[in-house]
Amino acid sequence: MYLITRWFGTFLCDEKSIVKKTLFPKSVDDIVARLEKIGKGEILEEEKKLSGNKKPIVSEKRLWSIGEFDPKNPFFKKFEIDSSDFGFSTHILHEASILLAEKQVEEKLHAEDLQIIQMVNSLGELTQISNLISERLECWKMLPTPDEYIRPLTDLFSSVNVEISRLDDLIEQTVTKIAPNTSKIIGPVITARLISFAGGIERLACMPASTIQLLGAEKALFRFKKEGGRPPKHGIIFQHPNINKSQPQTRGKIARLIATKISIAIKADFFTGRDISSFLEKSIDSQLKRIRNL
Repeated sequence: MYLITRWFGTFLCDEKSIVKKTLFPKSVDDIVARLEKIGKGEILEEEKKLSGNKKPIVSEKRLWSIGEFDPKNPFFKKFEIDSSDFGFSTHILHEASILLAEKQVEEKLHAEDLQIIQMVNSLGELTQISNLISERLECWKMLPTPDEYIRPLTDLFSSVNVEISRLDDLIEQTVTKIAPNTSKIIGPVITARLISFAGGIERLACMPASTIQLLGAEKALFRFKKEGGRPPKHGIIFQHPNINKSQPQTRGKIARLIATKISIAIKADFFTGRDISSFLEKSIDSQLKRIRNL
C-alpha cells in the first residue's frame, strides 16, 4: 500500500487504484492550514487515520514514522491523482498559495533574528554617533564656554548612551533566547554580530565552520586573494578573549577550534533546540589546554 498526499486530500493506494481517501474541506483557509503543517514537516491527522497500522510506503520524509520511506519507488512517478476528479478547482489552490505566501512572508518579517540584525546595525550607528558627539564635546570644552551653549549636546550625548545601553540589554535577551548554546560559549554580543553578518540564524546555521571563522573579515580575504600576502585567520570571533588574548602563534588554531564549536552550537540552536552548552564548554576547555601546551 502507498500513502499519497496532495493539496486537496490524502490517499491510500495499491498498485492500480485508490483504496481509501480523505478529502480536505473545500475551503481556502482549511487548505492553507494543512499546507502550513506539511511545510513544517508535520503529519496531518487525515494521514494518521488513513494509514492506521498498515505502515504504507511513503515518498515524503516527514511521514517516515507512519510508513516505509521509499522516495525512489517508481509508483510515485507513474500514479497520477487529478484534483478535478474530486471536484476541486485549481482556483482554490491558486488562492490558497497566495494566502500561504503572504502568511509566510509575514512570519518571516516577525522573525527574531531579523530584529537582531536591525538592533546590531542600530547599535553600531548609535555608537558612531556617540563617539562623534564625544569628540565634539572634548573639543568644545577646551574653550571657555557657558553651560547653556553646550548643554544641548551633553543632553544628546546622554540620551544616545542610554539608548545604547538599552539596545545592549535587548540584544542580550533576544539572542540568549534564540541561540542559547552559542551565546553560552561565545557570549551574546559576538553571537548577535555573527547572526547579523550572516543575514539570519538559519544562514549562520548552514555555514561551515571555515566560513564562520572568517565572517567579518571579507575585506582582508579579498585583499589576500587579489594582492597575496598573509590570509586572515579570524573575523568577528577575534573579539572572543580566548582568541584576542592568546599568543599570536596559537590564534589560528584557537580560532578554528572556536569556529568549529560555534558551528555545532548554532546548528543545535536552530535545528534541534537541545542544550549542549556544557558539553561544548568542556570540549573547548580541554582542547584549549592541549593547544596552549604544544
